[in-house]
Amino acid sequence: MYYKGLSAIQGSLIVVEGVQNPENGEVVVIEPGNKTGRVIRIDGDMAVIQVFEGTQHMSLENTTTRFTGKPLQLRLSPNILGRVFDGLGRPIDGLGPVDGADFRDINGSAINPVAREYPRSFIQTGISAIDGLMTLIRGQKLPIFSGDGLPHNRIAAQILRQATLGGVNTNTDLSSTSDFAIVFGAMGIQHDTAKYFQNALTETAGMDRVSMFINEAKDPVVERIATPRAALTAAEYLAYDLGMHVLVILADMTAYAEALRELSSSQGEIPSRKGYPGYLYSELSSVFERAGIIRGKPGSITQIPILSMPGDDITHPIPDLTGFITEGQIVLDRGLFQKGVYPPIRILPSLSRLMKDGIGEGYTRSDHPNLANQLFASYARVEEVRALARVIGEEELNQVDQRYMQYGEAFERRFLNQSEYDNRSITKTLDLAWELLEILPQSELTRI
Repeated sequence: MYYKGLSAIQGSLIVVEGVQNPENGEVVVIEPGNKTGRVIRIDGDMAVIQVFEGTQHMSLENTTTRFTGKPLQLRLSPNILGRVFDGLGRPIDGLGPVDGADFRDINGSAINPVAREYPRSFIQTGISAIDGLMTLIRGQKLPIFSGDGLPHNRIAAQILRQATLGGVNTNTDLSSTSDFAIVFGAMGIQHDTAKYFQNALTETAGMDRVSMFINEAKDPVVERIATPRAALTAAEYLAYDLGMHVLVILADMTAYAEALRELSSSQGEIPSRKGYPGYLYSELSSVFERAGIIRGKPGSITQIPILSMPGDDITHPIPDLTGFITEGQIVLDRGLFQKGVYPPIRILPSLSRLMKDGIGEGYTRSDHPNLANQLFASYARVEEVRALARVIGEEELNQVDQRYMQYGEAFERRFLNQSEYDNRSITKTLDLAWELLEILPQSELTRI
């Protein structure tokens, strides 16, 4: 159904009146310019439309809208692997349209808790801090909390690269089978960052198992709201239709939340904390809860969202709400980064809530659970001793506390610190942990 003329233009929103039976989420084609929009609010015969490409050069009198009667959909086939798409799922790699006639609504839905299968299989990332202390489990959602200038992109690229190459332990590694795929969704990133990820994956000769959805900083802000949903729709197809184990990286969820705030403000909605909409929690949940394992389905979706904490504030609404939804978090530390430690993972506030059920005998190694507990406890004591040393001076510490100072330096220099091309096996990680604990007196090893 075609309609000529608009009632109002406000930011990225347009208003059309006299619409017959509009549907929420319906796709609208707008001319001139062949732009795409979707209905986000309905009031009687009035429809408010969110325009993805922006409302520049539109006029109230000459703009034509065509309501398609369909939601925003993604064309799917096995050929989506090895392809690069924009934030709406349109190919931008110059290889033409995706072959296949299977179209899916990108909005999807969270997995029914009753249908979920509990995640248990260990995933080897090759990063000692993650594999040893905050283990990633297949079907888990484990975000990385970062900050401006911290190397979260390098860490994400390392996980992608090492997952594509495969690890040493073929019984537990996610990429040990040929039915492994990666879906990368980027929101509001710079062009050079997008090329960095693409090159990192191409270098490993693994692009045939990768599907990328890129919304750059120069692209329309409102497109970022659709980007993670398009990426997850592709992941669901690969996992639950084709039976693949899919690793999904979403970066940066802060850009997604800010796009929500901008849209909410343009609609005149009452803001909540820091100006974000009151429904930020449910919007984040609608993205994160699409990860997991469905009982009776052969595949799985493991999700690693990346978000930049504004001002390194972990109590900011975005990381705060994310922590309630996801099963743990990996927190990056600016102090470690300034000391030259890579990856600069801050151990004590980081955790994996599913770790206990995916490690130990049959998954990693029988000594892993107790060893991880000892490493956490010992490093927590290191932080206490360092605080004491700042008050009384390191030379005034007793012998045991001085040993803890030595252990802390060795832990950061040898266990946390590793090259981004150092793909450590879980066996090497656990053996290294035992070597470091030899620095401490035996009487202090109370967890092993």
